[in-house]
Amino acid sequence: MRPGLLRDLAAGLALLLVLLVLPFIFTKPAIRDFLIYVMAYGLLATSLNLLVGLTGLVSFGHAAYFASGAYMFGLLMQTGKVSIPVAIMATVAGTALLALVIGAICVRLKEIYFSFITLAFQMFIHSIILTWVNLTGGDQGLRGGIPRPTFLGIDLNNGMTLYIFCVVVFIICIAIMRQVWQSPFGYTLRLIRDNPTRANFIGVDIIRMKLGIFVIAGAMASVAGILLALFVSGAYPEFGFWTTSGEAIFMIMLGGSQLFIGPMIGAVLLRLLEHFVTVYTEYHGLVLGVVILAIVLGLRQGIADYIADWLERRRTTRSAATQTSVLPSKESA
Repeated sequence: MRPGLLRDLAAGLALLLVLLVLPFIFTKPAIRDFLIYVMAYGLLATSLNLLVGLTGLVSFGHAAYFASGAYMFGLLMQTGKVSIPVAIMATVAGTALLALVIGAICVRLKEIYFSFITLAFQMFIHSIILTWVNLTGGDQGLRGGIPRPTFLGIDLNNGMTLYIFCVVVFIICIAIMRQVWQSPFGYTLRLIRDNPTRANFIGVDIIRMKLGIFVIAGAMASVAGILLALFVSGAYPEFGFWTTSGEAIFMIMLGGSQLFIGPMIGAVLLRLLEHFVTVYTEYHGLVLGVVILAIVLGLRQGIADYIADWLERRRTTRSAATQTSVLPSKESA
């Protein structure tokens, strides 16, 4: 696995450099803000794909951990007693614990039952956000903003510094999820996805494996919520509504679920579509739905998956043609 690890590290470093350079090439603050927005939702979609694409668990309630990250972090920062790194670590740990409790119930169910119970838990958390007004601000969101005190000489009140911080956190999380994707644990999850009967027969503890990836996915989704909360300096009930989970699923459908980078591609495409459609028409929901349907029904898979399959078919065709051209020459000899 060493060559693969080195390749992933090189790709991560290249992506880091590209993201750091882009604001200096395109100097408008709107570009920087758009990238932070895409990174937050890209992390959400990529973490969900650890369940959908890697394990075959379609969760309709993944935004619960996105909202948990935003609200826990915001409330901790509003106390004024913790630094940003401590608040981030406490939030990730707290959300992982929440995912552990919810996942212990959910992963015992199969297929559509799993999907709907995750949705039920998400709506339960969304209801708590709306009704616990003294703590969460209800439908107005977390009031008072989120303080950004300086730590280790880093001042996140500066726009460029905040962007660089988000990029670094984003790359770290992507690297962690990539290693999970490529690890023996990840291949065990693929076996569970493709043939759970065989996995159980060879001694794999399916419930424990599913629970492990459920907790990891929830923890990574909380980081996405933290980044968005830092960016908008607040947390809102929409973060935990079912439509946010739907957006993450749309991103996976657009980009593809079988390649690790698929959800990130889907996040970029969906945000670009939303931006341009909103600019040119007030019926952005209708137009966006038609475009998504056209891509999904036309390609019958995500864009990244389609391109990967096309390249594989082309390579196979070339290989077959090469073998065919070699065989006659051997026979003539």
